[in-house]
Amino acid sequence: MTGANAWAVEIKDLVKTFGSFVAVDHVSLTVPKGEIFGFLGPNGAGKSTTIRMLCGLLTPTSGRAWVNGFSVADQPELIRRSIGFMSQKFSLYDDLTVEENIDFFSGMYGVPRERREERKQYVLRMADLAERRRALTGTLSGGWKQRLALGCAILHEPPILFLVIALGAPAELKKQLTSRHILQLDSSDPLESMRALESMAGVRDVAVFGGGLHVTVDDPAAGKARIQEALRSKGIELQRLETIEPTMEDVFVAMIEAEERQAA
Repeated sequence: MTGANAWAVEIKDLVKTFGSFVAVDHVSLTVPKGEIFGFLGPNGAGKSTTIRMLCGLLTPTSGRAWVNGFSVADQPELIRRSIGFMSQKFSLYDDLTVEENIDFFSGMYGVPRERREERKQYVLRMADLAERRRALTGTLSGGWKQRLALGCAILHEPPILFLVIALGAPAELKKQLTSRHILQLDSSDPLESMRALESMAGVRDVAVFGGGLHVTVDDPAAGKARIQEALRSKGIELQRLETIEPTMEDVFVAMIEAEERQAA
């Protein structure tokens, strides 16, 4: 591998064909270590096939690629041990509880038995899911699933993590959310606030961000009024409620939901 000390991913003229169909056509790129790199395109562009090759799940037809210093063609097993993968569908099992999903992926990723409880507690804290550890994953909102899937993908503390569902500069991707309005909500009880808002008319999604919530609404003015009334009725103190620019995490959640609607 050239530049082994510099690159997390290096691809040279990568090709994958299925019979006469060319799924990936001479892709070349490099991703430095420590960088967040977005890699995506329209349906049929070959992004999923490329990612599967980089994850050691498909053998390239021609070209070369290295991930974390390991050859895609010759060392796929070593690659699979050193990466985390979070797909568009989150790779979660809806009929398992939050805790059961974490236990399952701990085993799949080969987390040492003596560290599994420690890593499970880390994921529950990171995703703020400790109080929902026994909830069926299928009942979680998109934001909760996103955090659980990310936690499961990093259980084995991989040096490289594969996520990606869009292509473009961050500012360009955010512009695609013109039909969405994000409200920053801080309150005296974020968990109860989330429960109160998840089924509210006009609310598309509620996700935990830091110590508060990001609430996606159709109409900011109407949404704010409904949210204020809902929290007041629950005795929850509203500390902040204002429209904000979407973050890249908001973009990620929105695109995941769009993919799910298209698939449905």
